[in-house]
Amino acid sequence: MTIFIQSLDYQLWNIITNGPEIPTKLVDGQRILKMNNEFNDHDYKLLRLNAKAKHVIFCALSPSEFNRVSSLDSVKEMWDRLMVTYEGPTSMYARFNDIINALKGLGKAYTNHEFVSKILRCLPKSWEPK
Repeated sequence: MTIFIQSLDYQLWNIITNGPEIPTKLVDGQRILKMNNEFNDHDYKLLRLNAKAKHVIFCALSPSEFNRVSSLDSVKEMWDRLMVTYEGPTSMYARFNDIINALKGLGKAYTNHEFVSKILRCLPKSWEPK
């Protein structure tokens, strides 16, 4: 995903990782948000880049992943949410997949709730949720 986004436009990747540059102005020594009628061409370019970055992320997501991030304002918030959702060692993800595939192989059609319950029961008592 990183390489794909960088290949489209490296500025998109900067917006995703660092957050968008919001159009502001200096008033009495303080930065405040510009009103829409104060935007210049540079401001619109920044806003378009954020929208383009959001679009790229949205197009890569499944409907359930989309629902996790669609209400967030910035593409950085979306990326951070996705990172938290999928963080964890690859070996842990692979182990969970092995468990789920083994359960599916038993021939019974389990619901997602039943899968989660069975996985949680397999965890050692020392495991603590975050």
